[in-house]
Amino acid sequence: MTLEALFCRPTLEVAPALLGATLHKEDVVLRIVEVEAYLPGDSAAHASKGRTPRNAPMWGPPGHLYVYLCYGLHQMLNLVTEPDGVPAAVLIRGAVVLAGHETVQARRGGRLDCIGPGKVGAALGLDTTWSARPLGEGLSIELNGDPGPIATSPRIGIDYALPADRLAPYRFFLPKALPPRRDRRRRAG
Repeated sequence: MTLEALFCRPTLEVAPALLGATLHKEDVVLRIVEVEAYLPGDSAAHASKGRTPRNAPMWGPPGHLYVYLCYGLHQMLNLVTEPDGVPAAVLIRGAVVLAGHETVQARRGGRLDCIGPGKVGAALGLDTTWSARPLGEGLSIELNGDPGPIATSPRIGIDYALPADRLAPYRFFLPKALPPRRDRRRRAG
C-alpha cells in the first residue's frame, strides 16, 4: 500500500494501523505505541474553528506532517489523513526507541522515555518547520504488520472539547508497550 493510499483513508482506520509502525529520521528509529485520532468536525481538533496558517497542513494532502508547538514547549507530530481538503490527522502520542539511543538522549536531556507527544517530537528533533512536509522527506514510516492487542480510550488533555468528542474512544495504544502509570489519562506532553 502506498503512503497516499494508507493516509487517504478515514482517520479512525489509519490511527490503529499506525501502531507498531516505525518512524525513521537520521539514525533514530521509533516504534509507535500510542496515537490519537482528530477527525473532521471534531471540537478537539485544531481545524474545528477553521483554516489558519498554523493548521493549514491538516487540510492535506494526506501523508504529510502537521507539527505544532504546544504550550510554547512541545513540538507535536501529527500525520495528516483523509482526502485532500478534509482536515484530519493522527497525533503520535507515544513511541519506543529502537535505534539512535544516543541521539535521543542528547535531544531529551539524557532520557529515552518517549511516552508523551512532546517527547516524540523532541526525540525526532522536530520543530514547526517540518509542518506540511510529506512523509519520506527527512522522516519516513514503515508499517510492520500486526502489533498485537490494541486498546482504546478517550483522548488525553482535551477538556475543552464537546462531551461527545471528549469521551469518544479515539486514543489507540499498545497496552503492553506503555509503562504502568497511576493516572495515564491526565499526563501532558
